[in-house]
Amino acid sequence: MNVINLSLGTTKREFYPLLHELADTAYFRRVVLVAAANNLPVPSFPSLYASVISVASQEDPDPLHFCYNPSPPVEFSAPGIDVRVAWSGGGYMNTTGNSFAAPHIAGLVARVLGHRPHLTPFQVKTILRASAYNVRERAGA
Repeated sequence: MNVINLSLGTTKREFYPLLHELADTAYFRRVVLVAAANNLPVPSFPSLYASVISVASQEDPDPLHFCYNPSPPVEFSAPGIDVRVAWSGGGYMNTTGNSFAAPHIAGLVARVLGHRPHLTPFQVKTILRASAYNVRERAGA
């Protein structure tokens, strides 16, 4: 696999080193990890690691209007507020959370790697930043 979407995290410090080692191992094996940030404004792992692309939710429903956040800890935001998702029993539900935003970014990563499979996770993150809606708007693109 080349992209992994992680809709999980922990605030427990004792998991920091183990999760960090796993995230770095994936990074150096050219696997891009996309992690949802905690829904509460608290530090959580693995979304805080530099080897991971961290994502929070935003209200803009356009799946291509993802944004770059220049102020850590979360790097990107994507649609994740009042999102229509498939639900058990064959129905649908409107829901909110960072776990619904991260798959948008994971999907974009998969599209980038589909065209350029040789890219490193760092290069993918750089491309995402350059193509983020709020960065392109400032650049006049």
